[in-house]
Amino acid sequence: MKQNPVKAALAAGKPQVGTWLSFGNVFSARLMARVGFPWLTVDLEHSPIDWQTASLMFATIADSGCVPLARVPRGEHDLIKRVLDGGAMGIVVPMVNTVEEAKLAIAAAKYPPTGNRSIGGSIPALNFQATAGEYYQHANDNILVVLQTESPQGVDNAEEIYSLPGVDAIFVGPNDLLWQMKSKDGNDPTSEEFEAMLQRILAAGKKTGTPVGMHLQTANDVKRRIAEGWQFLAIQSELKMMVTQAQEHVAALGLSKAGDLARY
Repeated sequence: MKQNPVKAALAAGKPQVGTWLSFGNVFSARLMARVGFPWLTVDLEHSPIDWQTASLMFATIADSGCVPLARVPRGEHDLIKRVLDGGAMGIVVPMVNTVEEAKLAIAAAKYPPTGNRSIGGSIPALNFQATAGEYYQHANDNILVVLQTESPQGVDNAEEIYSLPGVDAIFVGPNDLLWQMKSKDGNDPTSEEFEAMLQRILAAGKKTGTPVGMHLQTANDVKRRIAEGWQFLAIQSELKMMVTQAQEHVAALGLSKAGDLARY
């Protein structure tokens, strides 16, 4: 059975940089899988991607030698089971604030006796170049489980969550974390307060030996965070890359000012 190289690399302390897929498009996923990123995450939380399209995206990514991950809308058993049975080689679970939420997500990604994922289906085995039986036997060792820390509550519980068996990496959604840190009157935290929160996450990851990472927008930011010790990092998304390049062409030609999509 094919092993999950991203999971192995993270366990060995090697940074892994990928990107987000927001388009529910198999052709664009096929192209992105050949760019050179070790992993790609199909975003089922904030993008209108249906189950069948997601499964086809997982397949074309895996066939390209890249690792397909899926961000589920929330850490519920049926959603996690659905993406894994559809062929994802790992999950990214948003808004994990408590130990109990973390345990439920981990259990859903693992077959018994470790977890409670049900046996069935042959599609995921194809992406691991295995028979169904081989997949059932070895999936627990190869499915990548990434939990997101996106709130002060999640940071307060970080060490306990990160210490749980089965947590392979932690991922910070900086926008959600920033919004969750707003004061009651709606004011944003200062940049110093936000950075201090990020450093608490990094410190918890180092203390527990759990790789931590975050979503970033520039290569320089990725390099800087890797130097600090962050390991599981995403740069932009295929949507952001496309729109940014198009806006640069438009600006260079003097056709228009950069539009509002620059933030995506």
